[in-house]
Amino acid sequence: MTIDVVVVGAGPVGLMLAAELKLAGANPVVLERLARPSGEPRARGIGPLATEALQRRGLGELIARHDEAGRADKARDHGSEKAHFASIFKIDALERKSTLIWQVELEKILLEHAVGMGVPVWYEHAVTGLEQDEDGVTVRAGDREIRAAYVVGCDGGRGSVRKLAGFDFPGTAPLMTVRRVPAHIEDVSELPPPGRVEGGTLFYGHGMVATFDFADPDRWDGPITVDEMQASVKRVSGVDVTITDVQDGLRFTDQARQVTAYRLGRVLLAGDAAHVHSPSGGQGLNLGLMDAVNLGWKLAATVAGTAPEGLLDSYHRERHPVGADVLHNTRAQSALLRPGPHTDALRDIVADLMDIPEVNRHFGLMMSGLDVQHELPYECDHPLAGRPCPDLALTLVNGADARLSELTRDGDAVLLAPAGAVPGAVEVQSTGRDDLVALLVRPDGVVAWAAGPGDAYDTLDVALRAWSVDSSRVRA
Repeated sequence: MTIDVVVVGAGPVGLMLAAELKLAGANPVVLERLARPSGEPRARGIGPLATEALQRRGLGELIARHDEAGRADKARDHGSEKAHFASIFKIDALERKSTLIWQVELEKILLEHAVGMGVPVWYEHAVTGLEQDEDGVTVRAGDREIRAAYVVGCDGGRGSVRKLAGFDFPGTAPLMTVRRVPAHIEDVSELPPPGRVEGGTLFYGHGMVATFDFADPDRWDGPITVDEMQASVKRVSGVDVTITDVQDGLRFTDQARQVTAYRLGRVLLAGDAAHVHSPSGGQGLNLGLMDAVNLGWKLAATVAGTAPEGLLDSYHRERHPVGADVLHNTRAQSALLRPGPHTDALRDIVADLMDIPEVNRHFGLMMSGLDVQHELPYECDHPLAGRPCPDLALTLVNGADARLSELTRDGDAVLLAPAGAVPGAVEVQSTGRDDLVALLVRPDGVVAWAAGPGDAYDTLDVALRAWSVDSSRVRA
């Protein structure tokens, strides 16, 4: 079997990337150091962009099944369905919906999706060596040597690919340690209500205990013990508690680091391998999945030799600023979560500002990633140009209704235009928006070109050459 790309890491980011590569015509293999999929409950949801990316590949109904139960749990835990910034639960819902799904459930869905497409996923293959040359990369995993054109590290913040390839990973040290364990507190009568408390942040109830502990920012290793968790609750709340039924939990810090380049030769990084940050706001999984979606079709075209010049380098150019923005806002959230009267005053002011509708929407767009707009290498003034496209409600020329996501299952770019306007386009009567009559959507869902009523189409050919890779891979 010819292997085009070795994807290291069988978490959601690696599996999503492998599926996108396969859909675009490449032959990937996924290597995972663990013996089986992780059962850790890690992230609890994905934002609108990742939700829409999965809908474009026909997985919308599968993830939606988990959303209703997740929203009920969130409302019960926090008393609100609103999103938060630094545990200030005031961000109103946006028109484009996120999905509440535990990472372990999403991983199951993506594993079945990738394997069903024919992607090999090899567990118990820890990568211990990596050497690249002009023609490809040799990966060592145990006694096995695997040769491929490219390698992508999707193996997390402590993964091996970044270190073996020599990526720079600068950033800031942690201010806090976050602990989250399935557990029960015997008597909560003396505890303050869940949320930000005198020594940090404390959440408890419904079988879960979590602390944001600023008095203990150092890295720990090994399983979380009962004594460790009880001591953390005491530091944060000032109350002695007895914790029982402690199960395997998670421990992580808010260190914020990002590689200076997402690509070094034939080695690339995606997800936490490229950027780590505080989990505040639940942005990490969404960010990593969108790395994968952006990279997959570009790397597959590069392997096939059909990519226009500079296409693969656009991965770093587009995704590095997005990652940097997430590190920026999570550092701000850590500052707002820090204990003390000065932070209390600042939180009061930020909370008041969030009551202003325009400010509230700004926070919502920032936390969801919907404020992203990639710079295009040509002129296109439409407000959607360079932005992730919503799932448009279309009316086709025959009068039939359709969703944009129904036209994207095969992973091709999609060109929409009025009848007779552009040869080979999917002809539509309406895009569902008054300001939009024609558009080109890249395989990753980004609007590569768009036109409103009366706009000229003179840059469409430039856009097709820049992004569509191969005219046969534009859905028409």
